[in-house]
Amino acid sequence: MAEEVIIADYQSEWAEQFEYEKARLQSALHDKTIVIEHIGSTSVQGLPAKPILDIAVGVSKLAEADDFIGPLCAIGYEYVPKADFPNRRFFRKGEWRKGTHHLHVYELQSEEWSNNIRFRNYLRSNPEKAQEYARLKKQLASLYAEDRATYTLLKAPFINSVIGLAKNEGHDLSPKL
Repeated sequence: MAEEVIIADYQSEWAEQFEYEKARLQSALHDKTIVIEHIGSTSVQGLPAKPILDIAVGVSKLAEADDFIGPLCAIGYEYVPKADFPNRRFFRKGEWRKGTHHLHVYELQSEEWSNNIRFRNYLRSNPEKAQEYARLKKQLASLYAEDRATYTLLKAPFINSVIGLAKNEGHDLSPKL
C-alpha cells in the first residue's frame, strides 16, 4: 500500500515544534558534537507541507550515527535503514505511515547536507520560488494523493533546479531564519 500525500497549510507551530524537538535531541545526544537544522517544507514560513517535521543532524563522520540509535529510541525515534541512501541515516518518530518527525543524519561536509541547507535557504530568501514550489506540490498531491513515491519523484527536478540556482548564485550554508 502506497503512502498517502497530505499537504497542509503552513502552521507557525512547526517552527516551535522544531525548537522543542531540537532541545530534546541535544539532550539525548549530549556527548556528541552535532549540528541540528530544520529542513524541508515545514522549515519555510508560509509554505504548505506534509505535516511531518524534517530535521537534519550533521556529524563529522556518518558512522557516529550508529551511537544515536539507543538514545534516539529512548525519545521515541526508530532507526529505519535505507539501503538506497548510503550517505544518510534515517530515523522516524510516530506511528508507521503516520510519522510526525523524520530525522536525517548526514556528514556535515557532504553534498546531501549542503543541498538540503541550500534548498531551504533559497526558498526562505526567494518567496516567489517558494510559491512556485507550493503550486507544484499541491498539483502533484492532487494527482498522486495515494502515491507518495511518485509525488516525491516528480518534485525532484524542481528541487534540483533550485539547488542549482542556489549554487550558481553563491548562496551560503548558514541558517536563514
